[in-house]
Amino acid sequence: MNKAYQPRFYRNALKNGRFSSFTVMYRETDLWVSVPEQDAGERLRKHIYNRVVELRKHMDEYISRDPGFLTALEPYPVPDDAPGIVKACSLAGELAGVGPMAAVAGAFSQAVGEDAVSEFGIDGIIVENGGDIYASFKQPLSLSIYAGGSPLSGRIGFEIDPSLSPLGICTSSGTVGHSLSFGKADAVTVMSANAAVADAFATMLCNRVKSAADIAPTLELSAAYEVLSGTIIVLGDKVGARGNIKLIPLNHISGY
Repeated sequence: MNKAYQPRFYRNALKNGRFSSFTVMYRETDLWVSVPEQDAGERLRKHIYNRVVELRKHMDEYISRDPGFLTALEPYPVPDDAPGIVKACSLAGELAGVGPMAAVAGAFSQAVGEDAVSEFGIDGIIVENGGDIYASFKQPLSLSIYAGGSPLSGRIGFEIDPSLSPLGICTSSGTVGHSLSFGKADAVTVMSANAAVADAFATMLCNRVKSAADIAPTLELSAAYEVLSGTIIVLGDKVGARGNIKLIPLNHISGY
């Protein structure tokens, strides 16, 4: 969960004329939402805002009763009666071997996106929360990779087939942003049908990348997890990828 607001300069890479975008902010939570123009409107915006408030209330109230959840760096079990958003983070952290808060941004993105599609019948949506994305799409989705000071940052992207939709697309970095990371990768992007799982595994895999020599074995490790559909690692001028991903030059990106 974001501790302070930061300008989301990478959001420009997600813009497209076919979709209309808007932001929803509540306390530290800052979402960027993109939907087809015909589905955008104040009613949807208010609904998403109210959903964010509800999710934050559930999360904050749980943490007030169980503060260890907030600081755990290893898998952290929660009781069966914990709120759904809390259980989603705990389960994702358990699968990846990291603390539950490593999954919180992806969990929020998915909870908001799924709710909007269910309530409004939206024909496609992207919800981005601190660089962690939940996307439901019916056409190929192309996104650029922001990798901080890497010379590849903003110069390459990737295309995802709509057969993988809905999809979580989450990124961890050892060089960009405020989130805790023990790795040195400029960007580790992970895709999974579950955005909380993608978020947790992005953290775990990024922690393993200390040098370019770690890219190949980390990609090999990611292949061992059936819950992951693809992984991209950028460190300096090196990039590696595996899974259902097509790397493309930035000038080919159309995206959503």
